[in-house]
Amino acid sequence: MSRIAFSLVVLLAAACGQPHDPKPDEIRPVRVLQVGPVAETQSFEFAGEVRARVETRLAFRVGGKIRERLVETGAVVRAGQPLARLDPQDLALAEAAARAQEASAESDRNLAAAELARYKELRAKNYISQAEFDRRASALASAEARLEAVRAQRRQTANQADYAVLAADAAGVIVAVEAEAGQVVAAGQTVVRLARLAEKEIAFAVPEAQRAFVEQATVLAATLNARPGRTLKARLRELAPVADPATRTYAARAVLLDAGDDVELGMSARIEARAPGAARLEVPVAALYSRGEQPQVMLVMPDGTVRPQTVKFGGIAHERVVIESGLKPGDVVVAAGAQLLRPGQRVRVLAGR
Repeated sequence: MSRIAFSLVVLLAAACGQPHDPKPDEIRPVRVLQVGPVAETQSFEFAGEVRARVETRLAFRVGGKIRERLVETGAVVRAGQPLARLDPQDLALAEAAARAQEASAESDRNLAAAELARYKELRAKNYISQAEFDRRASALASAEARLEAVRAQRRQTANQADYAVLAADAAGVIVAVEAEAGQVVAAGQTVVRLARLAEKEIAFAVPEAQRAFVEQATVLAATLNARPGRTLKARLRELAPVADPATRTYAARAVLLDAGDDVELGMSARIEARAPGAARLEVPVAALYSRGEQPQVMLVMPDGTVRPQTVKFGGIAHERVVIESGLKPGDVVVAAGAQLLRPGQRVRVLAGR
């Protein structure tokens, strides 16, 4: 080998042995988010039915045979409108007997008054004793008392004759008919059910597990199947303290605050109860990655580098992961692509995070 060739080999070997300059780390652009508490809103939905707040069972105040029924189910009635009538014959006879008793008692009172007037003159002339005069005065007082009692009984009998007509005590709609013409009913036995239209509400059942939640709900909203797209405000009015023994649910009533005439009784409805829950930490699903068995996120440190952080999550809500432990409010994490980064790698935060 010539001297020139040997010199070239030595120079080449020396050049290969010298270390190269290290390649600088790539600064990757990333989008980040700052972890903060998110107020959780819980909600439950229940099936229900539109009902009247006041539903009255109307009945005759006296017994008898129904002569005619004047309304049908679904009829809209006004206050004082007759709904049914009893056969008035027996009540008319009782009223006639009471009037006769009143006339007899009035005649006895007049006779006692006339006798007392005569005995008063005799007593003034000292023809009778004071004891005899007192007996006549007592007889008049007894006759007047009996007359008052008979008059009261006659007025009561007259009222009973008026009770032969069952009238609506308020405007509303007939939701049920429970007696027919020709039927003999007792006093107080339901003939029709009248629902007042002034206030409407939703009747629904609450399971045992949601009873406390419904009591504390801050928002109640009702939707009607027959009126899609419309939401009505509601307010819980009543929640039964004891569960139904068969269904193990609690009967509840919610008043509709803005129900119009288009909201009809019997419509099927749904009640949604909402209440704020405890604040929680959430990150997007894309922020999580896994190396091993534990899920991790990439924390962005103040010096612009990243480091992995193991987290524990408690479920997914609306494409976001609920973080139970591993993060605290204020932490900045990589929002997506964390699996492409190395621990300690420098990153550049993109604007518009």
